[in-house]
Amino acid sequence: MKNIAENLEKVKTGIENACAKAKRKNSEITLVTVTKSANFEQIKEAIRLGCNQLGENRVQQLKVVADDLAASALQSPQDAELYAKVKWHMIGHLQRNKVRQLLKITEFIHSVDTLRLAEEISKSASRLEICPDILMEVNCSKEPQKYGVPVGAAIHLAEQIATMPNIRLAGLMTMAPLSLNKDVVKDAFARAKELFDEIRGEKISGPHFRHLSMGMSQDYETAIEYGATILRIGSAIFS
Repeated sequence: MKNIAENLEKVKTGIENACAKAKRKNSEITLVTVTKSANFEQIKEAIRLGCNQLGENRVQQLKVVADDLAASALQSPQDAELYAKVKWHMIGHLQRNKVRQLLKITEFIHSVDTLRLAEEISKSASRLEICPDILMEVNCSKEPQKYGVPVGAAIHLAEQIATMPNIRLAGLMTMAPLSLNKDVVKDAFARAKELFDEIRGEKISGPHFRHLSMGMSQDYETAIEYGATILRIGSAIFS
């Protein structure tokens, strides 16, 4: 567990340095700790170290960990207080038949990339009497194997989502290519920031449109340079 504390400190230092270089405030950045590569004891240790924004790629795994935390909380009032602060983020591809199950656990979804998925979230949210925050996933790298709405179709989809009554379009999410070429990574992040600024400038979604989720373990410092407000970091913390 010592490694987790040391790794987390390195990540926080990296965030601070990147913010200073970009002339941004640390308070502008939300660190989402991605748990897919961690076991349950590692996840609990990360929470004890202050990581209360957790991200998962798969609905079933998210539910398993959330249920395990709830069971663990029953055994310890101290842990219960910590776990009560945890907020889950769904960051992976989401199937429409998993939406209702997911919304019973979390109200923050990063990976909405089709009109039909947004409609299903809105419909399920209405039944549950909630209004989740969603991010529209955009394929800024133009990689065919990746999910995400194409950049050219993003504004139109944002306009459609913004009219739905039971969801809030809170920003954009993207993934840069896994490349050692920093210019390729920067191009993807710059494209996302330009689109983010355009949608916000057009006031398509109102004041809650304020999040830009991009940057992972290998490129979060560059993401901060290009305006990221949410970082999704897992392996740099749990490796």
